[in-house]
Amino acid sequence: MDLCSIASGSSGNCTYVGSENTGVLIDVGISGKRVEAGLNSIDRTAKEIDGILITHEHSDHIKGLGVLSRKYSLPIYTTEKTAEAILQSGKLGNIDPELFRCIRPDEEFMAGDLKILPFEISHDAAQPVGYRLECGGKSVGIATDLGQYSEYTIARLQKLNALLLEANHDVNMLQVGRYPYYLKRRILGARGHLSNESAGQLLCRLLHDQLKAVFLGHLSKENNYEALAYEAVCAEVACGGTPYQPRDFYIQVAKREQASQMVTV
Repeated sequence: MDLCSIASGSSGNCTYVGSENTGVLIDVGISGKRVEAGLNSIDRTAKEIDGILITHEHSDHIKGLGVLSRKYSLPIYTTEKTAEAILQSGKLGNIDPELFRCIRPDEEFMAGDLKILPFEISHDAAQPVGYRLECGGKSVGIATDLGQYSEYTIARLQKLNALLLEANHDVNMLQVGRYPYYLKRRILGARGHLSNESAGQLLCRLLHDQLKAVFLGHLSKENNYEALAYEAVCAEVACGGTPYQPRDFYIQVAKREQASQMVTV
């Protein structure tokens, strides 16, 4: 299985996951043109994509959905309430409702030869989900936009070979930054976003010998930066009381404006 972050951050998110026979996008929160350029940079094309998985309806996850769905008639997999929110927003132009394939948390479905498990996440959206994708005994996970995590979250992310995990903000930067109070409260709340430290603590619960790669994603442009996220997560792993050290895994920060290195597991 292949995993590549085409774009990741508070300004737009798009991830590619594929097997030898099937390729899907998780979220398309950047322009259709940027999605296609990102796919081309990893020797893929939009014509090869078999579907789009949407985590939730916020603009940084669906900005390019209207253009891509109209151009390529791609099936759109998402929860019923998220589909309703997308269609009712009217911000993406006309999208054929027949393209939507409504899915339910904790009910597996197939897209080509990919077995996909949506799972509930804590975020202030209609019916948000993360995803676990499996093929040929390998598995990858997408877990961003988490205000908090629980034993339920940990159970859905066990025994992965690769993971894209949110490390959205540094708490101190957020608290002293220029965001208004209500927005700071939202981000720090149970339906907001994971801090660097929380991401590292969650990662400690997921480490095992077969986890090969970790992307740190969805970084805030205002309240984080790459080196800080990386060092904070690595510090949590180093001090987390597990048998592992950060050097035991390939950890990289997913880029905001360009595709990250493809990881094959």
